This record gives sequence, structure tokens and C-alpha cells, in this order.
Amino acid sequence: MSRREAYEQKTETLLLPILEQYHFELVDVEYVKEGSTWYLRAYIDKEGGITVNDCEAVARQMNPILDELDYIDGPYTFEVSSPGLGRPLKKEKDYQRNLGKKVEIRTYRPIRHAKEFAGILKAYDDKTVSVVDEEGEELAFEKSEIALIRQALDF
Repeated sequence: MSRREAYEQKTETLLLPILEQYHFELVDVEYVKEGSTWYLRAYIDKEGGITVNDCEAVARQMNPILDELDYIDGPYTFEVSSPGLGRPLKKEKDYQRNLGKKVEIRTYRPIRHAKEFAGILKAYDDKTVSVVDEEGEELAFEKSEIALIRQALDF
């Protein structure tokens, strides 16, 4: 396990009891470098959407825990955020929630000379994702080929 994965996993473990108090869902935790700054981000959600006050409440409880345990080497900024409209599908419940809905898929490498696809999420399992495109053709992708999958945003 990489250092990044260890930090994310430990943070997730510490966050879950806090989120249960509020009946919030943990969408994702990421430890990423942007420019010269490291960020530890927790994305949370709830039925009806997350507010700034919800994020602040979680951060207020989590910050003292992070200070006390001090398990992350070096300086970083901790943020709690809504996953937003472009929320990626990462967990089983994300896929389940989006079955029958239009999704966007970006692949790491071109497949059929393209790296971007859209279609109705038809099926998924541990290794594959299937969508039906606008022409009614079923497309199957290995999850290892997918750089990003999220609900399509139609404005």
C-alpha cells in the first residue's frame, strides 16, 4: 500500500464515526498534491445535498483528531467538501444509484479511436461496466481501462 493510500484509508476510518452521527455518506477521501501544496480532502453527501455548514461541522470534529494523531508526514490542508454534480462513480452504491441513468466514461487509452463515451449504465460488476450508447449498441469496459466514470450532466 502506498503512503497516499494509507493516509486515505486511515482518514476514512477516522471520519466514518463522525459522519454516522450526522447520517452523512462518505463519498471519497483523497490525498493529492496541487502545485506545491498537499491536500487531504473528504467528500461527503446526504439526501438532499450537503451544505457549507455540514462540511464545517465535520471539519471541526476531524481537525483535532488529525492534530492529535499526526499520521501524515509534512504540511497539508484538510478540506471537507460536497462531491458536486460531476461526482465520480467509485463505490458499489454509486453504481447502483446510477443504473439506468446516462453516464460519461473517459478511458486511459483510446478504444475504437476514442477516449470519451456516453450511454445508459446497463450493468456493472467488480471488473466491468456496460453501457448502451445512443445508437443502442452495448459497450463493455474493463474498470481498469476507465480513468473516470460519472453521471452525465445535461444542461
